[in-house]
Amino acid sequence: MTGGTARAAVIGTTAWGTTLAILLGRNGIPTTLVARDSAEASALERARAHPSRLPGVAFPPALTVSAEDRALAEAELVVLGVPSSTMSDNLVRYAPAIRPDAMIVSATKGIDLTSGLRMSELIAAALPGRGLAVLSGPNLSREVAAGLPGTTVVASRDARASRLRAAFHSSSFRVYASDDVVGVELGGALKNIVAVAGGITDALAYGDNAKAAVITRGLAEITRLGVACGADPLTFQGLAGVGDAVASSYSRLSRNRRLGELIGGGATLEAALATIGETAEAARTIPAALLLASRHGVELPITQALRAILDGELSARAAVEVLLEREPTSEMHP
Repeated sequence: MTGGTARAAVIGTTAWGTTLAILLGRNGIPTTLVARDSAEASALERARAHPSRLPGVAFPPALTVSAEDRALAEAELVVLGVPSSTMSDNLVRYAPAIRPDAMIVSATKGIDLTSGLRMSELIAAALPGRGLAVLSGPNLSREVAAGLPGTTVVASRDARASRLRAAFHSSSFRVYASDDVVGVELGGALKNIVAVAGGITDALAYGDNAKAAVITRGLAEITRLGVACGADPLTFQGLAGVGDAVASSYSRLSRNRRLGELIGGGATLEAALATIGETAEAARTIPAALLLASRHGVELPITQALRAILDGELSARAAVEVLLEREPTSEMHP
């Protein structure tokens, strides 16, 4: 699966889906970005860019945009870059068109709110027999698309996944491999919780000490949950864990950090999401994480406090007070 031998398709004209299509196209792989409908496909193809998501970034010659299913029938590599809320619907729509020998990559950082399933679990059920990998890391779309130095992790237990490195790797985007699908996938999803907490800390002007504490204790929480779900705890110390959490908690480009900042400033969840205007996965990840935690008997105090804030049960300041009043314990207490 190298530049001249594969065809690829990316489902989802999100900022990240479009970025991954651009990366594949820049590597010389004939790639189709699959749009929702012909009107969107035509608009993006005419512009040869996605101005609303990635302003100033031109599509490479190897990238085309289409709403036709035949692009999937021809693709040896299919990337899913859609929001978690639409993953199931997209699988229903596109699964019949995807060839049986295709390699599937999930680039969606979320958890299904209804079932608590990871995106790769939804994909495996809809596309049995396909090779499957997940891609996650500190990947802010605008930075990656602009060619700034970055890294990511591709996790899979399929032998064919080794070829994915060549598909995405470049002089400015380094790709690491992992076999911990659960850890890499949950790290990418659950770090959104940490990013919201970081944004709230910024909004309340609590300072860098408090933000460092929130990020560190948030990582402890998501590691506990990840391990309970079968992940390797070391994965959360890597790019898909602490790396992604740091980038998402500090960057002005992070939608989930922005969500926390707006909520911390007094906005309702609905108003904050309307202001952002794009998917902020944490709004769904927080309740989904608590669903998983309940199943596995894992305590997530920061996540519980965030749900209370998002649901309007507590103000951000009151939630912080509740956390600070918890019984002191060992730092490494499970």
